[in-house]
Amino acid sequence: MPKILIVDDDVQVTMLLRKYLTPRNFEVTTLNQSSKAMSTAHLLRPDLFILDLMMPPPDGFELCRQLRADPNFAQSPILIITAMDISNSKATSFGANDYLAKPFSLDEVVSKITMLLERSFE
Repeated sequence: MPKILIVDDDVQVTMLLRKYLTPRNFEVTTLNQSSKAMSTAHLLRPDLFILDLMMPPPDGFELCRQLRADPNFAQSPILIITAMDISNSKATSFGANDYLAKPFSLDEVVSKITMLLERSFE
């Protein structure tokens, strides 16, 4: 069962994603405080990260950089889900593998997760 760590300061978003992803055979851990993300990542060793960008420090840009700088997570898939108006090329320029804009379709989230996990296990 793939492990996913979701970091978003919006409690409603993390609850929605956990409720939707858990019955679809994902082991989901959510954090609403990005300051705890790296320590939690080291404990859990998730297979994939879902990050928001606009959060209290560290924001999603910085958290993405920290994950990429850590040898344990340098190759881990990172999906950005954000309300910011960014392009996929901008998301990938700071280390993310893909992104979705809020509001998002839950089926699209699952599709992106599945694609990213398949690529990472190749």
